Amino acid sequence: MVCFSLYAATRATNQAYRALLEPWKLTYPQYLVLVTLWIEGDQTVSSLGEHLQLDSGTLSPLLRRMEQAGLVRRERRHPDERVVTVMIGDRGRELRAELAHIPATIAAGTGLPDELSAAGLIETLHRLTETMHAVGTRQTVKDTETKEEQHR
Repeated sequence: MVCFSLYAATRATNQAYRALLEPWKLTYPQYLVLVTLWIEGDQTVSSLGEHLQLDSGTLSPLLRRMEQAGLVRRERRHPDERVVTVMIGDRGRELRAELAHIPATIAAGTGLPDELSAAGLIETLHRLTETMHAVGTRQTVKDTETKEEQHR
């Protein structure tokens, strides 16, 4: 089954990240926040959530813990006080050099022969994510329509 193979690969990848990040007491989602900020720069909480596919109920406590550890800073910079901008903190900036080995270690762990193969796999996984989201959305719409028909 494709779904089980994806599940097993995801678990193995998460375990590898957990082992690699443990000396810095970082979780994989925290690492993803840092990488996003290192590469993309400051982000609003909502854009960070979209980028990482995390809802605010998951992201807000994560960012709070990261801020307490000096990994990130949060500020209200916009005219709209509801918009919070997340930026890299002092400790988060220091970690960039300390964690620079992780992408190459993970890349080697995939067993893929070259960057072209990795790019192909990434493209396939992005397409799979999009189509599975579409399946879930269609099913939710279908379930809602069925419930509405039952109430009539």
